[in-house]
Order: sequence, then structure tokens, then C-alpha cells
Amino acid sequence: MTSTDATAIRSMPAPLGTDPRLPRLANIPAFADYMSQGWGTPDRTPPVVAGAAAAAGEHRARASEAFRGQTLVIGAGTAPVRSNDTYYSFRPDSDFYWLTGAPIDGAVLVMAPSAAGHDSVLYIPAPFYADNPEFFTNAAQGEMWVGSAPDFSDWAEALALPVKPLAELDAGITAAMRPGSATLGAGSLPAGLAARHGIDAGAMLGRELSTLRMVKDPWEIAQLREAVDHTVEGFAAVLAEVPTAISGRGERWLQGTFDRHARAYGNGVGYATIVGSGKHAPTLHWVRCDGPVLEDQVLLLDMGVETNSFYTADVTRTFPGSGTFSPIQRQVHDLVEKSHRAGLAQVGPGKYFADFHQACMEVIANGLHDWGLLPVSVDEALSPKGQHHRRYLVCGVGHHLGLDCHDCAQSSYESYQGAPMVPGMVLTVEPGLYFHEHDLTVPPELRGIGVRLEDDTVVTSSGSDVISDALPLDATGIEAWMKLAQQTPGSR
Repeated sequence: MTSTDATAIRSMPAPLGTDPRLPRLANIPAFADYMSQGWGTPDRTPPVVAGAAAAAGEHRARASEAFRGQTLVIGAGTAPVRSNDTYYSFRPDSDFYWLTGAPIDGAVLVMAPSAAGHDSVLYIPAPFYADNPEFFTNAAQGEMWVGSAPDFSDWAEALALPVKPLAELDAGITAAMRPGSATLGAGSLPAGLAARHGIDAGAMLGRELSTLRMVKDPWEIAQLREAVDHTVEGFAAVLAEVPTAISGRGERWLQGTFDRHARAYGNGVGYATIVGSGKHAPTLHWVRCDGPVLEDQVLLLDMGVETNSFYTADVTRTFPGSGTFSPIQRQVHDLVEKSHRAGLAQVGPGKYFADFHQACMEVIANGLHDWGLLPVSVDEALSPKGQHHRRYLVCGVGHHLGLDCHDCAQSSYESYQGAPMVPGMVLTVEPGLYFHEHDLTVPPELRGIGVRLEDDTVVTSSGSDVISDALPLDATGIEAWMKLAQQTPGSR
């Protein structure tokens, strides 16, 4: 291209909605005409996980029962900016996905629940194909930029749900609204939408959807089992790399190993992978992972694969860097294991969230007292005005699990901690002990030791089912499992 040609293209006005960095090629008639010709139709099968559409239909029915006569507007959100004009990968809002099964950036679901059922319409951004110049100029929606893009009919067929252009959203909301009834919003709505239509985008709808999502159906539990199975395989892959990490690659090598595994066998990680060796193990959310992996220290791994349906596992085990726990490391691990087993025993129908929390804490408080680490009696420590043992376990010891790692967090206290467990709930149990290297209240031999054990468990009609039990809990079992993973890398 000559300098004159380049100057001419730069001087052309950019079409609306295009990437401003792109050459103004759309304004060259001959080029635009040439680009509109000679294209076949790619495979535009929507990326809908098997069973997701049917499950979402049932979820919409459950939501409709709770909000008859009202209008619901739930947004999928958009990919957040990482830096300047680059974006993080899109991940739909969990409430939106639960109701649609659709991973569509910028989409909005409108529901009009009634006694006759629920009239629902999904509004999505229009894709740009070769008959539109934005096919090659729009970096967000042009098919040349983003790959094959299903159209409205493709999505409608895959989701068993009416699908319309996002440009018709305002008219669709107006038509769905009922005089004298509230219009409620949840998820991430487009800017200005709530104000234009008087949508109550407060916590009410999100709180109710969060509560409904607590009880998983069989399809959801199957997704969580898949996530856990891939996560266990990921633990084996990480353990196989521990010698390499010790030789100099460090924590980040192990973090990268699991993240690659999660991306290969699912959508990615369900949360930032935690790899903490030595003094980093007691740091609850050690996601920097920029330290060495030390052979004589414990290695805490908190990791979870998120499936392509966005359901995530959340599993933690603590391993000895050398493959064998030292006596003091085993002592800490054994107390955490005892606490963990006490907590698991309190997960079941009719039991309360506080039951397994209290069971875990009683074991920890008694153990710390036996070690001489509590400045008060066990009873005083466990009292509401004491809690001295929490210095070494300041976090909670469990949570709901599902589409989010800390699932259903918008729900009310009465529905979460204050309600009895019922079959279909999925919970984690995760006590630990965290002795920071600069904590002068513990003897030197304990400083820098952090141990956490976390399992994922499904509440059943008769008790609970620990779906992550392929990973051993006891120190001897963990040592043996680690040895096997390192002897046969890639076999699990």
C-alpha cells in the first residue's frame, strides 16, 4: 500500500460500532462489496451443554411459582475490561444461566410468570454475517472476529425458548409489564435499562433466586460430580509436578498445571487456584502463588474445575512437600482431620448449617486447649463472647456449592444458615488451622504451618454423599496417594 492510500483510509470516518483501530475499509465500496461475497455458512450450533435447556426450563417454572403476576428481567452481563480495549473471557451471571442454560454475552431474559405458566423471551445481541460490513469491522459481534455465531433461530431451537434481537428488549419489557405489579431485576442489566422501565434491581429477586438455587436437581448434581471428578484428576496432575516445582519452578508452576487441566477438561477454574507452600499455606486466599515450593514444608492446594455448564468443584488437601509429614505437621493435620470428620457427620437432612460449623469448632478448640494454645477454657473460647480459637481459624468452615464457589450467597440468613438442610443441597466442609510465621502466640515449630481439608458433599434423603472422597483424608492415605500420583503421572 502506498502512503497516499494509507492516508486516504485513515481519513475516512469510522462506521458506528466498529473498533476504532481498524482501517476504514468498510467505507471503500469495492472492498465492502468483495467482502460480502464468496462465504459459505459455518457450523453455528449453539454451545449448549446437554441437558442444560431442559433443566433451565424447570428452573424457570420454579421461579415463576415464586413470582406470579410480576415481571422479571435478568441480565447475563458482559465480559469485563481487563485493560484498555482487551477483555476477560465472558462468564454469564449465575442466576441468568440457571434460568436459561445460555452462555450469551449481553443477553437479557424477560419473564412474565402467571397462573398459566411463564411467558419467557430471551433477547440477545444480533450477530453480524457477511451481508453486513460489521462482519469484518465489529470486533465484538462480527463473525469474522468472534467465530461462528448462532442466529436467533439457532438459539431458540437449542434452548426451547423464544429468542429475539436485543434491539427489541425495551418494547418486550413494556409489553410484559403488568399494571400495578412490580418489575424486578437481577443479574447484570444493560446500563440505563432499570431506570427506563422502573425496574427494581435491588436484592429481592437475586435473594429469592439464590434461595431457589440451593436445592440442586439431578442434572445439576451430575454436573457437580463431573466437576469434582476432573478436579481430583487435576490434583494428581499437580502432585506429579511437585518435584519440578521444588527444583525451582515454584508455586506458580503448580498453579499453571492445574489451570491448564481445568481449561482442558472444563470451562476453566471455578475460582483463583490457591497453591501455598510453607509460610504461604496459612494465608487463606494465597492466589499470588509467586513463592517457592519447599520440600520440608506443607503444601496447601485449594482447587476446583468449573465445567462447561459453569458448575464448579471446590476441594482442598494439604500435602507434605517431601512426600512424608514431619511429626509436627502430622499433629496439625490429624487435628484438622478429626475436626473435618466431625463436621461431615453433621451434614444431612434436618440438620442445620450451624451444626457442622459447631462440630468442627469444638474439635479445634479442644485440640488447641490440649496443646496449651488457648488463653481461656474451652467453654469460654466456644462462647459467643470468647472465640479465642478463631485466631487460628478465622474463616468459616463451609458453604453452599453450585454455579458459584460460594453459591447462593445473596440468600437471607434465615434461608441459608438458619434453615434446615434438605436433600439436593450441596455443601462444602472445610475446617483448617493456620499458624502464621509471625504469630508469636504459637511455638516456633508451629509457625508457618497451614492445613485445610475440604470436601464437597450432597445432602441425601438419608444423610450425605461425599462426592470428593476419591481423595484420602488421613495423613497416611495422603502420603500414599501423593506417591502414587508421582510414580504414574498422567495415569489418573
